[in-house]
Amino acid sequence: MVRFLKQGISAADDAAEQTKVRSTVEGIIADIEKRGDAAVREMSEKFDKWSPPSFRLTEAEIQANIAAMSPRDVEDIKFAQTQIRNFAQIQRDSMKDVEVETLPGIILGHKNLPVNSVGCYVPGGKYPLVASAHMTILTAKVAGVPRVIACAPPFQGKPAPAIVTAMHLAGADEIYVLGGVQAIAAMAVGTETIRATDMVAGPGNAYVAEAKRQLAGRVGIDLFAGPTETLVIADDTVDGEICATDLLGQAEHGPNSPAILLTNSEKLALDTMKAIEEQLKVLPTAAIAGQAWKDYGQVIVCDTYDEMVAEADRIASEHVQVMTKDPDYFLNRMTNYGALFLGPETNVSFGDKVIGTNHTLPTRKAARYTGGLWVGKFIKTCTYQKVKPEASAMIGEYCSRLCAIEGFAGHKAQADIRVARYGHLKKEGHR
Repeated sequence: MVRFLKQGISAADDAAEQTKVRSTVEGIIADIEKRGDAAVREMSEKFDKWSPPSFRLTEAEIQANIAAMSPRDVEDIKFAQTQIRNFAQIQRDSMKDVEVETLPGIILGHKNLPVNSVGCYVPGGKYPLVASAHMTILTAKVAGVPRVIACAPPFQGKPAPAIVTAMHLAGADEIYVLGGVQAIAAMAVGTETIRATDMVAGPGNAYVAEAKRQLAGRVGIDLFAGPTETLVIADDTVDGEICATDLLGQAEHGPNSPAILLTNSEKLALDTMKAIEEQLKVLPTAAIAGQAWKDYGQVIVCDTYDEMVAEADRIASEHVQVMTKDPDYFLNRMTNYGALFLGPETNVSFGDKVIGTNHTLPTRKAARYTGGLWVGKFIKTCTYQKVKPEASAMIGEYCSRLCAIEGFAGHKAQADIRVARYGHLKKEGHR
């Protein structure tokens, strides 16, 4: 039996909040479509108090931001990027072009082609999220994207040196200090000074996620990656302190970041709730994390592992931390998650910052139908076919009859003309 010891806001309240977000984003996108750079500047002034002569950084400005970093910080960024690049390259190497003769004279294949341009968004209003530069820009570059532009909002009234450094080292071709919906819309729609991209990628708050949703189709998007979610699956092999730490470690992202404990131990559930209250007394980001826990935190107790698997798949969380006596039980049975973190030795923060897997992951149950960002998101797998004359006649006969079944006369004619022109080769047995 599934029991809730703590629940978050209601589905109705959540839907009302999403309606408000949707309306706001629609207006911003429409304004930028109509007025271009002028609308972008207005929005930047309104939301970020930021209106520089140019939103794009010059090479000199980029180098000045890098120079403001300590050598250790630059080396740490390089270390993280090496791990992410290595895993992304392994993923890219797993994608193979194919060409095969499926029937005599019929050759089918596919090629993996990178998109031509990508706009990468790096959140940075509340925290300078350096890692998002690695996850989007660097991954797109490993995929082979020729033009990668990057946007991040100002941090404390100026470009964030750490973000600019990470963007540059990751390989960004253009760097803009621009945030929020206006950044997503400018990259997707284009303005007088920002050339539109074929795709936008990167995580963000609810407004950024909604902007991507509304623009999907006009441009490609990586996935819906909105406010961070975390699910901790635990049993009595761990204690409340570590569960509380891992829940609050993600709740600090924002006041609407869901953090859920799923356990088969009521004692662990109660210990975790008590530990959360204690940690919130000293956590520097308690104002945000505490609000998220109050409004979006949940504690769910199940009787069996199988109930826990079913409940975890229903939740379909972005991050799933498994701290049980047999973490592989969940690895082998769960189907809906953004990323799994197996065992108490690892945690979501490793994945967020440095270990090598990508931290741009599906939220709001999108894990039911997509995984997270990887090089394959920036690549189009495009098929082709080549047919020899005698094979054209053979396959054309099948095609002609199948077109007749559907009543497609024009399609049938395409097949018939080839049967007529190449049929003698088929009859003569020519190769």
